Amino acid sequence: MERHFDNDLGELKQKLLTMASYAEKSVSDAVSALVNRDLNLALAVKANDEVLDRFELEVDEMAINLLAKAPLASELRLVTISMKLSQNLERVGDEAAKIAKRARDLSREPPLKLTLELPRMSSLALELLKTALDSFVHKNSVSARAVIPRDKEVNALHKQIQAQLIEHMKQSPDNIQRCLHLLIATKSLERIADHATNIAEEVVYLCEAQDIRHPNKAGQATS
Repeated sequence: MERHFDNDLGELKQKLLTMASYAEKSVSDAVSALVNRDLNLALAVKANDEVLDRFELEVDEMAINLLAKAPLASELRLVTISMKLSQNLERVGDEAAKIAKRARDLSREPPLKLTLELPRMSSLALELLKTALDSFVHKNSVSARAVIPRDKEVNALHKQIQAQLIEHMKQSPDNIQRCLHLLIATKSLERIADHATNIAEEVVYLCEAQDIRHPNKAGQATS
């Protein structure tokens, strides 16, 4: 019975890692399509969006079956966190699909004559996602903790780009549609960084059995 449980747990981990790899590639391809104005790549990302939806359902089903077998505390954390990670990864895929859609539309229009920190924001969001996922693979809570404060860098870049695009729309009304596409894409990048942060927080809980979400609220509750 114990060996069978270990095998099932191993399959759950492998399924989650495959899902993580797919989500990471979807973001990478969507970002590349956006930055490089690659129509074919954007279409490929958009077409593959349903794959992560199926992964989420499969991970949840496997996790629920394992929960019924009354795992130990450490195993219980892994099983429950797997469900949370799959949910975040599915939403990462949704955001990648949104970026790909905007990349598709923008690739059919002339480029904006506007210098934005979009490549930097894209690289940073993808870096945070990769680091969060690597921290899960290696059960490295130190690496996971390092992801969390860097989300503020992505937020700052998002606000900066947002302000530039709004100002450009005021000055050049003919470019409003293209600016809106970029506003939506950068919002998706900001959300991907949020999901990376969520994943990192779950990794800390997995490794340390410490819930570090909402630290301010937790402090208020104990005061």
